[in-house]
Amino acid sequence: MSALEVTVDYDAIARNVEILRGHAAGADVMAVVKADAYGHGLVRAAQAARRGGATWLGVAQPHEALALRAAGDSGRILTWLYGPDVPARALIAADVDLSVSSPEVLGEIVAVSRENPRPARLHICVDTGLGREGVTPAELPVLLDLAIAAQEEGLVRIVGMWSHLAWADAPGHPTIDAQADVFREALSLAQDRRVGLEVRHLANSACTLTRPDLHFDLVRPGIAIYGLPPVADPYGERFGLTPAMTVRSEVILVKDVPQGHGVSYGHEYVTPYPTTLGLVSAGYADGVFRSGGNRAEVGIRGRRYQIAGRVCMDQFVVDLGPATSVCAGDPVTLFGVDGPSATDWARAIDTIDYEIVCRFGALRDKGAA
Repeated sequence: MSALEVTVDYDAIARNVEILRGHAAGADVMAVVKADAYGHGLVRAAQAARRGGATWLGVAQPHEALALRAAGDSGRILTWLYGPDVPARALIAADVDLSVSSPEVLGEIVAVSRENPRPARLHICVDTGLGREGVTPAELPVLLDLAIAAQEEGLVRIVGMWSHLAWADAPGHPTIDAQADVFREALSLAQDRRVGLEVRHLANSACTLTRPDLHFDLVRPGIAIYGLPPVADPYGERFGLTPAMTVRSEVILVKDVPQGHGVSYGHEYVTPYPTTLGLVSAGYADGVFRSGGNRAEVGIRGRRYQIAGRVCMDQFVVDLGPATSVCAGDPVTLFGVDGPSATDWARAIDTIDYEIVCRFGALRDKGAA
């Protein structure tokens, strides 16, 4: 085994999408596979999502959309994160839907569309309160009128309007309804201008699971399709979702030490009794968070053990206790189906599980199944 082995259960991703389709209550599902599918592998995760019934794929970067087309995906794909340097020619030729947040981006798309037989499909992104991508409500009428003029020339088709929520992972937060109201006003503006929208979409993973009234025509789950719901399940069952990623290493040394023995740099952990230490072959050079020292847990032989002392560049130590059956060569699950979850790691080091899977997912090709 290499220092870390990162494996992904793509059947779990397919099943998770099936479950999310059930939560979507009639809306279509766009599986968000940006950032290399949150570290799970862009193409294979997208294929799994399609098997699970995703009718759309969503990516941030244009190169991700083009990579999906190159891999043979022929379904609807939306990409949204770019400025006026958007590679519109390649995206239009690849039949990718484009998000528009400004007149500058729209102008580039329209200019390229004049040279293409196929009109670009546009989704107008509205900033309903996140303060990130999207046109502000005050500027929406101007952008919408420019897009309508281009549509009347046959250069574009306005097929969607969308937005993104700031606090969807906090069900009941007042900004959710406030942003939904702004979004509905934007939709009314489009309707007043007789724009026939194919899809209206607002709901991310959290709202897919908790706010059926905000599903509209299409939902955009991201982290949930990888089995990590961003909101608590009131029944404690993860909404039926299965985490798809597992990260393992191995114990390479086991040894007995006396009480009061310092462990790792700085002796931030000192053994409280005579015990057995296990050395694990993985460290921060392999993606293990250094902040996990004395905080994060790993799984060995069905038990959980906290990391003892500092995480080093290429190794860390666990205190196995005074009576252990652990041996050198035993597998160590940092997170996955037989150990802690990515969410457990996130809570231990004060971050979110999105960061955990993206960090370790970057190492996937070193030993992924």
